[in-house]
Amino acid sequence: MSRIGKHPVAIPGGVDIAVDGQTVKVKGRLGSLAETLPGEAVVALEDGSLAVRPRDESKRAAQMWGLARTLVQNMVTGVSEGFTRRLDISGVGYRAAVDGNILSLQLGFSHDIKFAVPPEVKIACETPTAIVISGFERQRVGQIAAEIRSFRPPEPYK
Repeated sequence: MSRIGKHPVAIPGGVDIAVDGQTVKVKGRLGSLAETLPGEAVVALEDGSLAVRPRDESKRAAQMWGLARTLVQNMVTGVSEGFTRRLDISGVGYRAAVDGNILSLQLGFSHDIKFAVPPEVKIACETPTAIVISGFERQRVGQIAAEIRSFRPPEPYK
């Protein structure tokens, strides 16, 4: 049994949720998200919170129960607070700069790496060696951070 799925998802003020079958739409101050949840989970609005229940007692339904609850929780957190990832660059001469929607990275190659930032994600450089990636969709923020990190993977032996 899923222990995560047992807890209802609290809906903070300023967040609107619409449930239409298996599709959940969440709208908040940072944006709006929609997700189609697995068929093994049933979603219902109950007195200021969102409850997720398994459709039956199968093992797969229990697995999807926790997944569905976590997906909804990430959507609610994303549109109300947002998500942030921080990347630190360490290396002699390594630096980053943001110009409009282009992230320019100097990572020890003979050329600069230019990365086009998608509109739903914001990137800022606190210092030339610190990149902050923020947005309201958790999966997208993590994917962008992984793509930037893949340009020069960390050296584990230094």
